[in-house]
Amino acid sequence: MELISWLRVFNKIIQKEEFRYLESGTGQPLIILHGLMGGLSNFKGVLDYFPKKDYRVIIPELPVYSLPVLNTSVKSLSDFLHKFIKFKGLNDFVLLGNSLGGHIGLLYTNKHPKPVKGLVLTGSSGLYENNLGDGYPKRGDYEYIKKKSEAVFYDPKIATKQIVDEVFESVNDRNKLVRTLALAKSAIRHNMSKELPKMKTPTAIIWGKQDTVTPPNVAEEFYELLPNSDLYWIDKCGHAPMMEHPNKFNTILQKWLNSKNF
Repeated sequence: MELISWLRVFNKIIQKEEFRYLESGTGQPLIILHGLMGGLSNFKGVLDYFPKKDYRVIIPELPVYSLPVLNTSVKSLSDFLHKFIKFKGLNDFVLLGNSLGGHIGLLYTNKHPKPVKGLVLTGSSGLYENNLGDGYPKRGDYEYIKKKSEAVFYDPKIATKQIVDEVFESVNDRNKLVRTLALAKSAIRHNMSKELPKMKTPTAIIWGKQDTVTPPNVAEEFYELLPNSDLYWIDKCGHAPMMEHPNKFNTILQKWLNSKNF
């Protein structure tokens, strides 16, 4: 999603070299990874809350629409994250990812476990996802896109006109659609079920009970496969708990971080 007004007013996107990102607060670094059809504004609740709790929140803008088509993959985004982390000189951080962002976090942590103190997954791909469904056969149909956008949430009202407009624009932009489909296919191909049991990083799994994109059984499978994980549910909640129930999400995350002394 594009940045909404509160970001324009209260925060400035930092642009250095090839990177665009938001940064707020000091203390324990918390790196946030947005999803395929998501963006920095999806984490308004996290960015409002955690800098006040001695966390340094950093949200890089992932190049989901600007990678070369042949190099558009989950691995490429994980490599981009590695470059960003090196650029920022970060160590001992917590990664938080929603949807494709969770998958990127898993891939990065599997390859670079030492600097990752903790991992937080919410509606993460990596095992199964159903977000593209039938592949947007009615790209020009606004009502169809509206229904698809609303289905991401338990409460369809969360899919505001701005959100629907942005999704509609993305799926009707050929360059964006090609990359969206390439990333979705890459996520499906890169199933991590064999790697997860080897990953020892403390992991919080925070999931919407009514998630239809990555259904509850996906969260349960992550919990079974990740040896050092904790599973938390948010009721009346779909694929983006940090948007739909920001206060509950922040409370769960804060308690988990405190329990691990992060």
